[in-house]
Amino acid sequence: MTSLLDLSLIGGPVPVAATVAGFVALVCLGVGVRSFRVVVIALLACVALGGGVGLVVNLVWRPFPEPLPTVVPVGLGAVALGVVLAGVRWRGSRWRARVLSVFAVVAVLVSGLSGVNGYYGQYPNVRAALGPLVADVVPLDEAAGPVAGEVPVPDGKVLAEVWRPPVGLPAKGTVSETQIPSSTDYRPRKGWVYLPPAYAVTPRPRLPVLVLLAGQPGTPRDWLDAGQLADRLDEFAARHRGLAPIVVMPDQLGSLMANPVCLDTKNGKVETYLARDVPRWVGQRLQVDLRRSAWTIAGFSQGGTCALQLAVRAPGVYGGFIDISGQGEPTLGSRADTVRELFGGDVGAFRRVNPLDILATTRFPATAGVVVAGRQDSHYRTEDRKVFEACQRAGMDVRWVELPGGHDWNVWRPGLYDSLPWLAERTGLVR
Repeated sequence: MTSLLDLSLIGGPVPVAATVAGFVALVCLGVGVRSFRVVVIALLACVALGGGVGLVVNLVWRPFPEPLPTVVPVGLGAVALGVVLAGVRWRGSRWRARVLSVFAVVAVLVSGLSGVNGYYGQYPNVRAALGPLVADVVPLDEAAGPVAGEVPVPDGKVLAEVWRPPVGLPAKGTVSETQIPSSTDYRPRKGWVYLPPAYAVTPRPRLPVLVLLAGQPGTPRDWLDAGQLADRLDEFAARHRGLAPIVVMPDQLGSLMANPVCLDTKNGKVETYLARDVPRWVGQRLQVDLRRSAWTIAGFSQGGTCALQLAVRAPGVYGGFIDISGQGEPTLGSRADTVRELFGGDVGAFRRVNPLDILATTRFPATAGVVVAGRQDSHYRTEDRKVFEACQRAGMDVRWVELPGGHDWNVWRPGLYDSLPWLAERTGLVR
């Protein structure tokens, strides 16, 4: 069973088989239609449908800052073609032919989804795709109960130098779903918390905190499923005698498609939520290292932009940040749209909260960060480089990391996990 759950969905035989099956299914559906003219008309109509949807989403609706990749409208057109051809064949067909048509449409649908998943790398294996159905979730009250005693860390030492793991240290950390309350009109969805093995023992070490954000569209648990966070953090903890950061995954969107751009606007006071409410809740609910240098905020895409925003807008809370494939500034697609929709056309108000404008006039010598870009990210690699250079000029201790891949999980996963050694050293976990 374990081997099936770990079967790759972005490489190897599964995506190849899905692509071949979808192509064969479309051919069989087309061959079964008696009129070649009908097949041609259906093909042209579905090509127009896919292209039209792409144009509407990218040029008119624009729900996301970045455009849809070509694979999405192509996949949609292929599925639509399968449905149309099956519908043409349906009338006058025997039940066996109808059943085969249904299976063929399903094969085309799976092939299209496989293509999109291969582009984004969102579900690397079956386990990630099944998500909550196979995940071990522990109630936070059970995972984070009070304990007697803490591990003191003398001045000049780091936690790993004084940490002595007790007998019975768990091999894995825990994952919990919880509501992180908001003090304003912003209404977040439930968030998630990863607690490493060392948190479960007595005496308990005060561990650093990583506030981790997903992209848009997205959910707080995207890092658990697509990001495989629990497995990767457990691996890190196994190499460090149970020590790893506490990871808090709050909701900075409010809903799947929303984008309040992590600012206090008419769409909700998300900056207040991330800069005040989340840190206060973490400090009250969990035993953590409260030093500013022990707190890092990170995210990918819109979440990466958010991480940079909080690093410059709440530098007293977050001593470090990891911006993975973030945009150059908070955006609803363009600066004009953002200023009009959220700032009533006031460009000055936008510039007062825009990270690049702040970095141009303010120095942050006590802030450290990592800026990660995909080498083939045609949309944001150039912007990411500008962000990195602006952070350098502002006196930050910042690193530039460029990874193979585009604006997808093939960059976002290693962008975070390759940065863990830097984070552990920077936050006082290891030397």
